[in-house]
Amino acid sequence: MSSQAFTDGDALVQALGDVNVSPLWAQMARLNPAAPNPTTRPFIWRYEQIRPYLLSAGQLIKEEQAERRVLMLVNPERTAPYTTDTLYAGLQLVMPYETAPAHRHSAFAVRFIIEGRGGFTAVQGQRVAMNPRDVIITPTWNWHDHGKKGANEEGGDDEPIIWLDGLDLPEFVHFPVHFNEHYSESRYPAKDVQDSPIVFPWAEMQRRLDEQKGAWVTAPYLKKDGSELSLTIGVLAERLEATSQSQEVRETASSVYHVIEGSGSTIINGKKTEWKQGDTFCIPAWSQYQHSAESDRVYLYRFDDKPMLKALGMYRVEA
Repeated sequence: MSSQAFTDGDALVQALGDVNVSPLWAQMARLNPAAPNPTTRPFIWRYEQIRPYLLSAGQLIKEEQAERRVLMLVNPERTAPYTTDTLYAGLQLVMPYETAPAHRHSAFAVRFIIEGRGGFTAVQGQRVAMNPRDVIITPTWNWHDHGKKGANEEGGDDEPIIWLDGLDLPEFVHFPVHFNEHYSESRYPAKDVQDSPIVFPWAEMQRRLDEQKGAWVTAPYLKKDGSELSLTIGVLAERLEATSQSQEVRETASSVYHVIEGSGSTIINGKKTEWKQGDTFCIPAWSQYQHSAESDRVYLYRFDDKPMLKALGMYRVEA
Protein backbone atom coordinates (compact mmCIF):
# COMPACT_ATOMS: atom_id res chain seq x y z
CA MET A 1 0.00 0.00 0.00
CA SER A 2 1.48 3.34 -0.99
CA SER A 3 1.53 6.37 1.32
CA GLN A 4 -0.88 9.25 0.85
CA ALA A 5 0.52 12.41 -0.65
CA PHE A 6 0.41 15.42 1.72
CA THR A 7 2.02 18.80 1.29
CA ASP A 8 3.26 18.94 4.90
CA GLY A 9 2.78 17.56 8.45
CA ASP A 10 -0.11 19.91 9.23
CA ALA A 11 -2.03 18.64 6.23
CA LEU A 12 -1.43 15.09 7.42
CA VAL A 13 -2.72 15.85 10.92
CA GLN A 14 -5.85 17.49 9.56
CA ALA A 15 -6.58 14.46 7.39
CA LEU A 16 -6.17 11.89 10.19
CA GLY A 17 -9.73 12.45 11.39
CA ASP A 18 -10.95 10.89 8.17
CA VAL A 19 -9.78 7.50 9.48
CA ASN A 20 -10.56 8.22 13.18
CA VAL A 21 -7.00 8.35 14.48
CA SER A 22 -5.02 11.09 16.24
CA PRO A 23 -1.28 11.82 16.33
CA LEU A 24 0.29 11.07 19.70
CA TRP A 25 3.24 13.32 18.91
CA ALA A 26 0.93 16.33 18.99
CA GLN A 27 -0.35 15.51 22.50
CA MET A 28 2.58 13.75 24.16
CA ALA A 29 3.10 16.33 26.90
CA ARG A 30 -0.60 16.35 27.84
CA LEU A 31 -1.02 12.57 27.89
CA ASN A 32 2.38 11.80 29.41
CA PRO A 33 3.01 14.65 31.88
CA ALA A 34 6.26 15.00 33.80
CA ALA A 35 4.39 15.31 37.14
CA PRO A 36 0.85 14.89 38.49
CA ASN A 37 -1.48 17.57 37.17
CA PRO A 38 -4.77 17.48 39.10
CA THR A 39 -7.67 19.39 37.61
CA THR A 40 -9.01 20.44 41.03
CA ARG A 41 -7.55 23.03 43.39
CA PRO A 42 -7.31 23.43 47.16
CA PHE A 43 -10.52 24.83 48.59
CA ILE A 44 -12.29 25.25 51.94
CA TRP A 45 -16.00 25.03 52.70
CA ARG A 46 -16.82 27.00 55.85
CA TYR A 47 -19.45 25.30 57.96
CA GLU A 48 -20.90 28.45 59.51
CA GLN A 49 -21.59 29.77 56.00
CA ILE A 50 -23.06 26.56 54.58
CA ARG A 51 -25.10 25.43 57.59
CA PRO A 52 -27.91 28.02 57.18
CA TYR A 53 -28.45 26.89 53.59
CA LEU A 54 -28.54 23.27 54.70
CA LEU A 55 -31.11 24.07 57.39
CA SER A 56 -33.20 25.94 54.82
CA ALA A 57 -33.09 22.88 52.58
CA GLY A 58 -34.42 20.88 55.52
CA GLN A 59 -37.44 23.17 55.70
CA LEU A 60 -38.08 23.67 52.00
CA ILE A 61 -37.02 20.41 50.33
CA LYS A 62 -39.36 17.75 51.65
CA GLU A 63 -38.57 14.10 52.23
CA GLU A 64 -40.52 12.97 49.18
CA GLN A 65 -38.69 15.47 46.94
CA ALA A 66 -35.15 14.36 47.66
CA GLU A 67 -33.82 10.84 47.91
CA ARG A 68 -30.87 12.37 49.77
CA ARG A 69 -30.88 15.97 51.03
CA VAL A 70 -27.23 16.81 50.43
CA LEU A 71 -25.23 19.92 49.61
CA MET A 72 -22.33 18.66 47.54
CA LEU A 73 -18.88 20.15 48.16
CA VAL A 74 -18.02 20.72 44.52
CA ASN A 75 -14.53 21.88 43.65
CA PRO A 76 -14.63 25.33 41.96
CA GLU A 77 -12.58 23.99 39.05
CA ARG A 78 -14.97 21.10 38.31
CA THR A 79 -18.61 20.08 38.37
CA ALA A 80 -20.19 17.40 40.55
CA PRO A 81 -19.16 14.84 41.73
CA TYR A 82 -15.62 16.20 42.05
CA THR A 83 -14.40 17.47 45.43
CA THR A 84 -10.97 16.29 44.36
CA ASP A 85 -10.24 14.42 41.13
CA THR A 86 -10.99 11.11 42.87
CA LEU A 87 -13.12 11.96 45.93
CA TYR A 88 -16.64 13.26 46.52
CA ALA A 89 -17.82 14.99 49.70
CA GLY A 90 -21.21 16.34 50.72
CA LEU A 91 -23.07 17.58 53.78
CA GLN A 92 -26.23 15.57 54.39
CA LEU A 93 -29.18 16.50 56.61
CA VAL A 94 -32.10 14.43 57.87
CA MET A 95 -34.97 16.06 59.74
CA PRO A 96 -36.86 14.56 62.72
CA TYR A 97 -39.26 11.74 61.79
CA GLU A 98 -37.80 11.50 58.29
CA THR A 99 -36.43 8.52 56.41
CA ALA A 100 -33.86 8.78 53.64
CA PRO A 101 -35.16 5.76 51.70
CA ALA A 102 -33.33 2.49 51.33
CA HIS A 103 -31.12 1.89 48.35
CA ARG A 104 -27.80 0.29 47.52
CA HIS A 105 -25.02 1.27 45.15
CA SER A 106 -21.60 0.30 43.93
CA ALA A 107 -19.93 3.32 45.52
CA PHE A 108 -18.38 2.99 48.98
CA ALA A 109 -19.43 5.60 51.54
CA VAL A 110 -17.90 6.82 54.80
CA ARG A 111 -19.77 9.23 57.05
CA PHE A 112 -18.49 11.53 59.79
CA ILE A 113 -21.30 12.66 62.10
CA ILE A 114 -21.03 16.41 62.71
CA GLU A 115 -24.03 17.24 64.88
CA GLY A 116 -27.39 15.98 66.09
CA ARG A 117 -28.85 13.32 68.35
CA GLY A 118 -31.31 10.55 67.61
CA GLY A 119 -30.08 9.81 64.11
CA PHE A 120 -29.64 6.27 62.87
CA THR A 121 -28.61 4.36 59.80
CA ALA A 122 -29.55 0.81 58.89
CA VAL A 123 -27.01 -1.06 56.78
CA GLN A 124 -27.78 -4.53 55.47
CA GLY A 125 -30.23 -5.25 58.29
CA GLN A 126 -28.29 -3.69 61.18
CA ARG A 127 -29.58 -0.39 62.59
CA VAL A 128 -26.99 1.68 64.46
CA ALA A 129 -27.07 5.05 66.18
CA MET A 130 -25.35 8.02 64.55
CA ASN A 131 -23.52 9.82 67.35
CA PRO A 132 -21.53 13.04 66.92
CA ARG A 133 -17.92 12.52 65.81
CA ASP A 134 -18.41 8.81 65.12
CA VAL A 135 -17.43 7.39 61.74
CA ILE A 136 -19.85 5.00 60.01
CA ILE A 137 -19.21 3.18 56.76
CA THR A 138 -21.55 1.82 54.12
CA PRO A 139 -19.80 -0.98 52.21
CA THR A 140 -20.44 -1.35 48.52
CA TRP A 141 -23.77 -2.86 47.44
CA ASN A 142 -25.23 -2.90 50.97
CA TRP A 143 -28.86 -1.93 51.48
CA HIS A 144 -29.03 1.18 53.66
CA ASP A 145 -31.37 3.91 54.81
CA HIS A 146 -31.10 6.80 57.28
CA GLY A 147 -33.53 8.25 59.77
CA LYS A 148 -33.94 10.71 62.64
CA LYS A 149 -35.99 10.28 65.81
CA GLY A 150 -38.30 13.10 66.85
CA ALA A 151 -38.90 14.70 70.24
CA ASN A 152 -41.61 12.21 71.26
CA GLU A 153 -39.34 9.23 70.54
CA GLU A 154 -36.72 7.93 72.94
CA GLY A 155 -33.37 9.57 72.25
CA GLY A 156 -34.84 12.04 69.75
CA ASP A 157 -35.41 15.79 69.60
CA ASP A 158 -36.65 18.50 67.26
CA GLU A 159 -33.24 19.18 65.71
CA PRO A 160 -31.83 17.66 62.49
CA ILE A 161 -28.80 15.44 62.20
CA ILE A 162 -25.97 16.49 59.89
CA TRP A 163 -23.00 14.50 58.66
CA LEU A 164 -20.18 14.64 56.12
CA ASP A 165 -20.41 12.05 53.34
CA GLY A 166 -17.32 10.74 51.61
CA LEU A 167 -17.70 8.56 48.50
CA ASP A 168 -15.59 7.34 45.59
CA LEU A 169 -18.11 8.61 43.01
CA PRO A 170 -15.52 10.23 40.71
CA GLU A 171 -14.05 6.78 40.10
CA PHE A 172 -17.27 5.80 38.40
CA VAL A 173 -16.80 8.59 35.91
CA HIS A 174 -13.43 7.11 34.99
CA PHE A 175 -14.81 3.56 35.20
CA PRO A 176 -18.47 3.69 34.05
CA VAL A 177 -19.54 0.57 35.96
CA HIS A 178 -21.75 1.99 38.73
CA PHE A 179 -25.01 0.30 39.76
CA ASN A 180 -27.78 1.70 41.95
CA GLU A 181 -30.96 -0.03 43.13
CA HIS A 182 -33.92 1.14 45.22
CA TYR A 183 -35.60 -1.08 47.78
CA SER A 184 -39.33 -1.72 47.48
CA GLU A 185 -40.04 -0.02 50.84
CA SER A 186 -38.63 3.15 52.38
CA ARG A 187 -36.81 1.15 55.04
CA TYR A 188 -34.92 -2.10 54.65
CA PRO A 189 -35.83 -4.64 57.39
CA ALA A 190 -33.37 -4.13 60.24
CA LYS A 191 -32.85 -4.65 63.95
CA ASP A 192 -31.10 -2.38 66.45
CA VAL A 193 -27.52 -3.37 67.31
CA GLN A 194 -25.15 -1.82 69.84
CA ASP A 195 -21.88 -3.16 68.47
CA SER A 196 -21.29 -3.19 64.74
CA PRO A 197 -18.20 -3.44 62.51
CA ILE A 198 -19.45 -0.48 60.48
CA VAL A 199 -19.28 1.95 63.44
CA PHE A 200 -16.04 3.53 64.66
CA PRO A 201 -16.74 5.49 67.88
CA TRP A 202 -14.94 8.78 68.38
CA ALA A 203 -14.18 7.98 72.02
CA GLU A 204 -12.06 5.05 70.93
CA MET A 205 -10.23 7.02 68.23
CA GLN A 206 -9.60 9.96 70.55
CA ARG A 207 -8.10 7.59 73.13
CA ARG A 208 -5.77 6.13 70.50
CA LEU A 209 -4.63 9.58 69.46
CA ASP A 210 -4.13 10.86 72.99
CA GLU A 211 -2.14 7.80 74.05
CA GLN A 212 0.47 8.48 71.39
CA LYS A 213 3.47 10.65 72.21
CA GLY A 214 4.29 13.65 70.10
CA ALA A 215 2.89 17.05 69.20
CA TRP A 216 1.46 15.71 65.92
CA VAL A 217 0.15 12.16 65.65
CA THR A 218 -2.12 10.23 63.29
CA ALA A 219 -4.16 7.06 63.59
CA PRO A 220 -5.95 5.18 60.81
CA TYR A 221 -9.47 3.84 60.96
CA LEU A 222 -9.12 0.13 60.17
CA LYS A 223 -11.27 -2.98 60.21
CA LYS A 224 -10.77 -5.46 63.05
CA ASP A 225 -8.50 -7.55 60.82
CA GLY A 226 -6.25 -4.53 60.28
CA SER A 227 -7.29 -3.88 56.69
CA GLU A 228 -8.42 -0.58 55.20
CA LEU A 229 -12.09 0.33 55.42
CA SER A 230 -12.39 -0.03 51.65
CA LEU A 231 -10.37 -0.76 48.53
CA THR A 232 -10.71 2.83 47.34
CA ILE A 233 -10.94 5.13 50.37
CA GLY A 234 -8.76 5.33 53.46
CA VAL A 235 -9.73 7.17 56.65
CA LEU A 236 -7.67 8.56 59.51
CA ALA A 237 -7.66 11.11 62.31
CA GLU A 238 -4.93 13.47 63.47
CA ARG A 239 -4.09 15.33 66.66
CA LEU A 240 -2.00 18.50 66.86
CA GLU A 241 -1.06 20.01 70.17
CA ALA A 242 -1.48 23.76 70.62
CA THR A 243 0.94 25.84 68.49
CA SER A 244 2.42 22.70 66.91
CA GLN A 245 2.84 21.77 63.26
CA SER A 246 2.48 18.60 61.25
CA GLN A 247 5.13 17.25 58.96
CA GLU A 248 5.39 18.92 55.57
CA VAL A 249 4.08 16.38 53.06
CA ARG A 250 3.61 15.98 49.33
CA GLU A 251 1.88 12.83 48.11
CA THR A 252 0.03 11.51 45.12
CA ALA A 253 -3.03 10.87 47.30
CA SER A 254 -5.70 13.55 47.37
CA SER A 255 -7.62 14.11 50.59
CA VAL A 256 -10.59 15.78 52.22
CA TYR A 257 -10.12 17.13 55.76
CA HIS A 258 -12.77 18.03 58.33
CA VAL A 259 -11.95 19.99 61.48
CA ILE A 260 -13.33 18.04 64.42
CA GLU A 261 -12.12 20.42 67.11
CA GLY A 262 -9.91 23.48 67.44
CA SER A 263 -8.63 26.03 64.97
CA GLY A 264 -5.52 26.52 62.89
CA SER A 265 -4.32 26.69 59.33
CA THR A 266 -2.87 24.64 56.50
CA ILE A 267 -0.31 25.88 54.01
CA ILE A 268 -1.02 24.24 50.64
CA ASN A 269 1.43 24.91 47.84
CA GLY A 270 2.62 28.02 49.66
CA LYS A 271 -0.86 29.47 50.30
CA LYS A 272 -2.25 29.66 53.83
CA THR A 273 -5.83 28.56 54.53
CA GLU A 274 -7.23 29.22 57.99
CA TRP A 275 -9.85 26.90 59.43
CA LYS A 276 -11.86 26.17 62.56
CA GLN A 277 -14.21 23.52 63.94
CA GLY A 278 -16.76 22.36 61.38
CA ASP A 279 -14.86 23.47 58.28
CA THR A 280 -13.98 21.04 55.47
CA PHE A 281 -11.14 21.51 52.99
CA CYS A 282 -9.59 19.51 50.18
CA ILE A 283 -5.99 18.90 49.13
CA PRO A 284 -5.49 17.72 45.53
CA ALA A 285 -2.86 15.18 44.53
CA TRP A 286 0.81 16.17 44.67
CA SER A 287 0.15 19.31 46.68
CA GLN A 288 2.68 20.24 49.35
CA TYR A 289 0.91 20.88 52.65
CA GLN A 290 1.49 21.38 56.36
CA HIS A 291 -1.03 21.85 59.20
CA SER A 292 -0.58 24.22 62.15
CA ALA A 293 -2.62 24.45 65.34
CA GLU A 294 -3.36 27.73 67.08
CA SER A 295 -3.70 28.12 70.84
CA ASP A 296 -5.72 24.94 71.47
CA ARG A 297 -5.41 21.25 70.71
CA VAL A 298 -6.73 20.29 67.27
CA TYR A 299 -8.35 17.10 66.00
CA LEU A 300 -8.73 16.51 62.27
CA TYR A 301 -10.65 13.86 60.32
CA ARG A 302 -9.48 12.87 56.85
CA PHE A 303 -10.48 10.55 54.05
CA ASP A 304 -8.30 9.96 51.01
CA ASP A 305 -7.71 7.75 47.97
CA LYS A 306 -4.51 6.16 49.26
CA PRO A 307 -5.73 2.50 49.31
CA MET A 308 -6.68 2.70 45.64
CA LEU A 309 -3.38 4.30 44.65
CA LYS A 310 -1.38 1.76 46.63
CA ALA A 311 -3.25 -1.13 45.02
CA LEU A 312 -2.45 0.32 41.60
CA GLY A 313 1.19 1.00 42.46
CA MET A 314 0.65 4.75 42.07
CA TYR A 315 1.19 6.02 45.62
CA ARG A 316 4.24 8.20 46.16
CA VAL A 317 5.09 10.47 49.07
CA GLU A 318 7.72 13.06 49.93
CA ALA A 319 7.94 14.05 53.57
